[in-house]
Amino acid sequence: MSDPEARQHGVGFPAGQVGGGIDLLDPGVEAGPLGLPETLISAPSGSTMRRDAWRRFRKNKLAMVGLVVIVLLVVAAVFAPLIARYDPYQLSSDLRKPPSGEHWFGTDTVGRDLFARMVYGARVSLTVGIFAALIATVIGVLFGALAGFYGGFLDAVIMRITDILLAFPYIVLAIAIITVIGPGQATVILVLGLLGWLAIARVLRSSFLQIKQMEYVEAARAVGASNRRIMFKHMLPNAIQPVIVYSTLFVGSAVLSEAALSFLGIGINEPTPAWGLMVNQGRKFLTTAPHLLIIPGSAIFVMVLAFLFVGDGLRDALDPKLK
Repeated sequence: MSDPEARQHGVGFPAGQVGGGIDLLDPGVEAGPLGLPETLISAPSGSTMRRDAWRRFRKNKLAMVGLVVIVLLVVAAVFAPLIARYDPYQLSSDLRKPPSGEHWFGTDTVGRDLFARMVYGARVSLTVGIFAALIATVIGVLFGALAGFYGGFLDAVIMRITDILLAFPYIVLAIAIITVIGPGQATVILVLGLLGWLAIARVLRSSFLQIKQMEYVEAARAVGASNRRIMFKHMLPNAIQPVIVYSTLFVGSAVLSEAALSFLGIGINEPTPAWGLMVNQGRKFLTTAPHLLIIPGSAIFVMVLAFLFVGDGLRDALDPKLK
């Protein structure tokens, strides 16, 4: 028998091997579905889901613009002491000066350099937005996973709690809690995080209700995997995409909420450079010193819009069926 015919009929290779010298009996070779080696059935490395998602994300121009803006804001926040020319807390006699070569964004109502306060204010806004989103995501994932996986009484209790809390306006409930606890950056982060998990929990619960009926979950149960392992090892990675999108959007929402609370005087207090606080101070001088209102207001608008663009791009990249 010729060599090509031998290869076609599986002749000419040692027992347990297939073409190319792959040993099926070698313990170092992982078996994939149907008992075939993983190297025979795996897709090319360039076709992984992560790379496909990144390629789809890069095609979204608005999402890339938003990502660039966020990166620039993060760099400004991290290296604020190197970027700002003045101390953001230093007072001077130059009150409400317009933008100039000496003070790029002008000065505020007590003579402080507005550019320095804007740079340090980016650090405050990003800190509030990111940490509030982390708190909301952790709590939402925990309660959403428990409700969707176990169902029954536990599901009913968690969902009724979310319904009751969602019945109250978000910002009104935050104002009521902060009024009792007291204003401050840590308080704002905690309150926004504790009130932001509701939608995340509902989204993840909906995904878990669908996924727990799939065959790989039944297979995990059949081999004796614990409920915690099934929830967080097998089910959560397949249900996390909408949570990632919502968490990204929530960062922008938290930044906007912090600005609203600071504008109302119950968020972050003086002399901390907070953009919402600057807007509140600048609104009184709209006709005489409009830069005090326009600059921080524009910064809030740009940051929130950037996170919305990135969140929208992640939604399209992680779920291409929406297109």
